[in-house]
Amino acid sequence: MTPPCYPVAGVGRFAAGSDPVKRGQILDGAHRVFMKMGYDAASMNDVTREAGVSKGTIYVYFQSKEELFAALIERAKGLFTESVRELLSQHPDPNEGLRRFAYAFVDQIFDSEMISAMRILLGVIDRMPSLCQRFFAGSPNNVRTVLKDYLDQQVAAGRLDIDDTDLAAAQFLELTMGSFFKGKLFNDIPVRPQDSELERVIGGGMKVFFGAYRAKPSAP
Repeated sequence: MTPPCYPVAGVGRFAAGSDPVKRGQILDGAHRVFMKMGYDAASMNDVTREAGVSKGTIYVYFQSKEELFAALIERAKGLFTESVRELLSQHPDPNEGLRRFAYAFVDQIFDSEMISAMRILLGVIDRMPSLCQRFFAGSPNNVRTVLKDYLDQQVAAGRLDIDDTDLAAAQFLELTMGSFFKGKLFNDIPVRPQDSELERVIGGGMKVFFGAYRAKPSAP
């Protein structure tokens, strides 16, 4: 009889550094430490204590504090990106899809720890520019990439007329929530605005966006 084949060495065990539960445990502990102490004050020892793992274990998964913080950024980006990707896939009408996207992004600005993480990044940007660049990298985990893909689909369906969807995605983000993002980041808008203000800004931005990019009816 052919013996069973396991994906990693050992029965029911993960290869060193590949256990997703252990990795998540470390990231959860690191998240609490960085949010409480900031990047510079936090240490790998702090993370090991908070996560409940040994120093040897943490270095199997992450070689440095920078690598650990970058992994936290990627995890947070990935979760939000997948949520908006799913949201947009449910709304082929660009009026509804883009409106829901904008409000989901506002939720992320005011109801998540995204801005707190951004402030930590800004504190180390001069010393670690590559770490900050990863936050904005044009990867599949970037929300702007997801928005660009959606606009590409709208162009292909004939609903929008856009030559440069990457530029249009950036313009939509700036038109509908740029003021909220900057306002929260610099504490000029510390709490979520009233619904009427959200509608004024998002609705106004969408009017400008569709005025530029809505596909014109074909001439008879």
